[in-house]
Amino acid sequence: MIGTNFPGKGQVALLRTQPETVLDDYQRLLGLANYEAALPKDKSTLLKINISWQQWYPACSTAPWQLEGVVRTLQADGYQDLIAAHNRTVVVDAYVGERNNKHKLVVDRYGLRNVHLYEPEFEWVYYEPKTPMLVLDKVYPDGIKIPSVFLDKNIIHLPTVKTHVFTTITGAMKNAFGGLLSERRHWTHAVIHETVVDLLAIQQEIHSGLFAVMDGTFAGDGPGPRAMWAQEKDLILASADQVAIDAVSAYLQGFDPLELKFIRLAHERGLGIGDVKQIQIVGNVDLDEVRWHARTGETFASWGQKQIYHGPLKPFEGFLLRTPIVPWSYMASRAYYDGFWYPLVGNARVEEALATKWGRLFAGYGNQPAVTRPLYEPKTAAAVGVLGVAASALALWWLVTRGKNRG
Repeated sequence: MIGTNFPGKGQVALLRTQPETVLDDYQRLLGLANYEAALPKDKSTLLKINISWQQWYPACSTAPWQLEGVVRTLQADGYQDLIAAHNRTVVVDAYVGERNNKHKLVVDRYGLRNVHLYEPEFEWVYYEPKTPMLVLDKVYPDGIKIPSVFLDKNIIHLPTVKTHVFTTITGAMKNAFGGLLSERRHWTHAVIHETVVDLLAIQQEIHSGLFAVMDGTFAGDGPGPRAMWAQEKDLILASADQVAIDAVSAYLQGFDPLELKFIRLAHERGLGIGDVKQIQIVGNVDLDEVRWHARTGETFASWGQKQIYHGPLKPFEGFLLRTPIVPWSYMASRAYYDGFWYPLVGNARVEEALATKWGRLFAGYGNQPAVTRPLYEPKTAAAVGVLGVAASALALWWLVTRGKNRG
């Protein structure tokens, strides 16, 4: 059990980096963050990889140099049992994602165990938190299930600097969302801020060590985590304090961290430090010199989800998301992002990103070509997309009208 008074609380390491030095810079970053004080060497260490899309998209998922920099440092410092951990995302194929994002390349190069937590060999057990929960005990009245492989192990989260349509920014705290909760985690989207705070409290109870390493070589802004614009920011961050590293990331992106509900709640509950004025920055970067103003936004898919979680479709939430018809939402999301948005918009942004210094590094990483082809050709995507959007809009209109008539 880590508890709330852990080594490194309120401290974040922040460095500038370049492709030529990034692996060495990650090693220096972890040293500055005093990561060995947070992670006992006699315990196995999980590396919680973030795959937000099976397509490679800048800033969307864990960068291969981020993973390699961390693995190389851990092995050099005597950490023996390293486990790359993936969760199932109902709209993303993690097996395809780990190849396209070049995670598997790094995992194989360094001889790591590679686990997909949703496969049958991994047991999920009921866990009763010692910390009073904000929402999880109500969302899952029959009990909260977590993967037993997480118990009494270190964990390092590997998020990126990016925005999110539901939580404004996403980082270390939300990276636990996929790993600790089962496929029914979409039940919590209406209370996502409280959920990630509950998950942090659980992590501090079940793990022997907790750490986060965040990549901001590319940073994403706009309707994240997929339909973003990418910018080169040349920054990397690390901390044992999940709240503090998310707060610094939020501040860098131009937001007031304490105005983000999940950061404020975690700060108020003493799970970490969310007030930037109370956070010690170690490294070679002045926050205000590099701060930018990220955009937020919506996609049609996220707008539709919010109508269910917080809008006029709220009365139908159980029917739409907790009954056998729930696969409609997965299919709609995949059709929108993979079949419509990426061929028509995203692929062009990817090609632009590949022409940058970090894009060139990715393209040649491990001598493995980047896979960026769209799932569908643009003309096909346009036709399918128009029909899909029209069908979804009609369904939403029907449900809203039905709800009003009932009222």
